[in-house]
Amino acid sequence: MLKARVLTALVMLPIALLILFVLPEDAFAICVGLIVLVGAWEWIRLSGFVNQPLTRALLVIFGGVLIWSYLLPNADIPMVLGIGCTFWFGAALMVMLYPRSIQRMDGKCVKLGFGLLVLIPAYAALLYLRRHEAHLLLTALLVTSIWAADVGAYFVGRQFGTTKLAPNVSPGKSWEGLVGGVIIALAIGILGASLAEPSDQIFSPIAWFVLPGIVVITVLFSVLGDLFESLIKREQGVKDSSSLLPGHGGVMDRIDSLTAATPVFALSVHFTGWPLL
Repeated sequence: MLKARVLTALVMLPIALLILFVLPEDAFAICVGLIVLVGAWEWIRLSGFVNQPLTRALLVIFGGVLIWSYLLPNADIPMVLGIGCTFWFGAALMVMLYPRSIQRMDGKCVKLGFGLLVLIPAYAALLYLRRHEAHLLLTALLVTSIWAADVGAYFVGRQFGTTKLAPNVSPGKSWEGLVGGVIIALAIGILGASLAEPSDQIFSPIAWFVLPGIVVITVLFSVLGDLFESLIKREQGVKDSSSLLPGHGGVMDRIDSLTAATPVFALSVHFTGWPLL
């Protein structure tokens, strides 16, 4: 299992870096869209739809909504991001109140609707960031914040974790791990920004004041994304969203944190103007 996990990671990492930092905008949109469609296929199955013709029809609907979001002008994308962020506040309540919260919201169509609200705003947010003039810096900050928080939470939680974060959803996560992940993500984010190409805009006092807030809220939402997918999988009685990625589960298992973090990150950039303050 460990060997498969390492080999899969070695294949995925350069592909992810190529898509995020090298490909031109249209190629980026297509590649990310295909990944989101695979995630949509997994979510459709997690929702309880197993009939193949119906699954394909639902996947076509997802694809149509993806194309619609791609064609949206950048000025209209914040509306989609706002809808996504509003959903995630509701998802936080579902996680906190689980299992009572899911009793009134159980059902295939409801879970399918959740999938649209999870995946489409995340895709729109990635497009928004890719079209931003500082897209390389923003993408690097987003990815490293989530990665650093994930790694930090794992090691800090393993060493010091005693207070369960969401025992009914993901018993392995702790409040100590969350705090440790936030602190490490802040350190990595500030260090990374300081190593970026110097400019008066990036290094203005206001930009430095805004940066920690963006990192913290991004990390908190990334944890929420992980927890919400865990809730959906728990309801379906499965450990992974699929077995497409040996040693890693499915695509949703790799992007669950990103689906929640990306809309709030992009919306924060939109409203604050960071880093071009």
